[in-house]
Amino acid sequence: MPTIAPGDKVLVSGANGYIAMWVVRTLLEQGYGVRGTVRSADKGRHLFETFDKDYSGKLEIVVVDDITKDGAFDEAVKGVDAIAHTASPFHMKADGPQELITPAVRGTVGVMQSALKHGQNVKRIVVTSSCASVLEMLPTPKEFSEADWNNQAIRDIEEQGRSAPAGAKYRASKTLAEKAAWEFHEKNKDKVKWDLAVLNPPFVFGPALHEVNSVKALNESLSQLYDSIFNKDKTAEDLKGTSAWVDVRDLGEAHVRALRMAEAGGERIIVSSGSYVWQDWGKYHHIISFIQPCADTVSFYS
Repeated sequence: MPTIAPGDKVLVSGANGYIAMWVVRTLLEQGYGVRGTVRSADKGRHLFETFDKDYSGKLEIVVVDDITKDGAFDEAVKGVDAIAHTASPFHMKADGPQELITPAVRGTVGVMQSALKHGQNVKRIVVTSSCASVLEMLPTPKEFSEADWNNQAIRDIEEQGRSAPAGAKYRASKTLAEKAAWEFHEKNKDKVKWDLAVLNPPFVFGPALHEVNSVKALNESLSQLYDSIFNKDKTAEDLKGTSAWVDVRDLGEAHVRALRMAEAGGERIIVSSGSYVWQDWGKYHHIISFIQPCADTVSFYS
């Protein structure tokens, strides 16, 4: 399958998001043009101000106010050579599971439907999924790989609905969205000119390029990181919780490689830097680099 090269144009959905802004930056740095979708013109202001000075004429911004609408991406996909679909909600405040599942699934399928109908130039779509769609919460250790699926989270929300744990609602949304992506491509593989690659990162940490003017504006992963370091109510037991992580800058690069490398087509790819314990982050000075962009506007150090 032909892949993209510098000078080609990439559509990045949810382009003002935490991960997406690093995808946009990496693409621009490597000579690609970018069309970024945002939910409103105001959401695109910071994105444009961040990049237009250095990459004038290489970035265009279009408004897709509701990714769940039929045909939401129809205009956005026209004339682009590839798509990086990053737009999907990540938070732990959902009441009903569908608050996360509906935009995750319909947004993912919607951009692929638009690419099928109107993306004549599209060669590849890369979907930002998550290790949340890979691993299950088990009582004993297990080594997970790209061959695994988190069917446990789907069962949890089917059985418990609104009462399901917040994490299960999020993990179910990522699992269902990724399954829907692969199913759509398989169903339409004889019609589309593009192939599909999926990236599965764990927790994502690193510098914030997106607009942050308060602690409340932090994305979910940085918010949890902030809480683990500065919440005085956290106990030693709380900080023993463990997971895996990847630097957002590495993840931005991973998106570009997944877009341009032929070998990535048809693959699920876990992108991880390794494991951590929450307590670890307070021990290392390089943690400051993760939150430094916010230091002037957020009282991290009080």
